[in-house]
Amino acid sequence: MLSIGVSSTFAFLAVLSADGMVQEDYYEHGRAINMVLAKQERAADLGLQARLRIDPLTSDVVLDLEGDSRPERLDLELIFPTQDDRDIELVLEHVRDGRYLGQAPDNLRYRWYLQLQPEGDSPEWRLVGEARFPDENVIALTPGRPAAE
Repeated sequence: MLSIGVSSTFAFLAVLSADGMVQEDYYEHGRAINMVLAKQERAADLGLQARLRIDPLTSDVVLDLEGDSRPERLDLELIFPTQDDRDIELVLEHVRDGRYLGQAPDNLRYRWYLQLQPEGDSPEWRLVGEARFPDENVIALTPGRPAAE
């Protein structure tokens, strides 16, 4: 008899409470994904790729960008996989011939996802990558798919 009462209570609560894991606006979510993919496709069309180095002692950031785009500033976002309050945004300045410089916080550790795009509200392209600091010396940032031939 107790199990029937407990089961009924859980069934009642399940019907009343919302499931936070369900995406409520599928259409808007799908459009956002398509916009991200379009930015990465644009990067591939421009032949963009980058090599990133962060000095483990000085935290100097050096990025070499190859391809048909040379914005004056780039936004580099370091995304921590499990805690969004640890995400870091850096601005890299173009110094010459596709080389960009910036400064990262000291003692970067663990695994991060990386996103690189021109500075601004609606950037034209985006490169992505993944790094484990301080173990990796050179990190490749790519459009996320092979460049179009």
